[in-house]
Amino acid sequence: MGEARTTGRRAARRLEIGVRLYELPLLFGLVVLWMMLWQEVSPLSAVSGFVVAFFVMRLFYLPPVALAGRFNAWWALRYLGYFFWHLARASWEVAWLAVRPGPPPATSIIAVRLTTRSDFILTMVGLTNSLIPGSLVAEVDRFESTLYLHVLNTPTQRELTKMRREVRTIERLLVYAVGSKAEMRAVNERRTA
Repeated sequence: MGEARTTGRRAARRLEIGVRLYELPLLFGLVVLWMMLWQEVSPLSAVSGFVVAFFVMRLFYLPPVALAGRFNAWWALRYLGYFFWHLARASWEVAWLAVRPGPPPATSIIAVRLTTRSDFILTMVGLTNSLIPGSLVAEVDRFESTLYLHVLNTPTQRELTKMRREVRTIERLLVYAVGSKAEMRAVNERRTA
């Protein structure tokens, strides 16, 4: 009993002291951020940044994000094209809504349930929708994989349906670009259903 407790303590201590391989990009990013905040690139700022980043990573632990381990350049380019096209179009639409005469446009909060269960893709879909003017993620239900969006200019059900379709298109493009094979099958099944 005592030996098991000692072994468990050693394993816990070993996990807390070392830096895991998947944490290296985060560690590097935090050190770079630290040097940018101090506006100085020197050995002292790098070492102090490493110390601060290490303690931040231990105090505010985040679980690792599971990635599918695949990347499709063609679908990533299609996603970027879709994003930039909708970014430009929505910017003009929101600019027109801001200067046009008449009452303010109708807004809505809609729930869009996604097919994927991946935290990474859920986050990317939410960020993409928030970057496109006219929609903003109000809340995320991670366990139900649902985004709640505040959407501008939705006077009828047709605009709400169109917005849900656009969110699912973004999800589909991201799943095809970086999702797993199982996620691709699930997205295809939902699309054909």
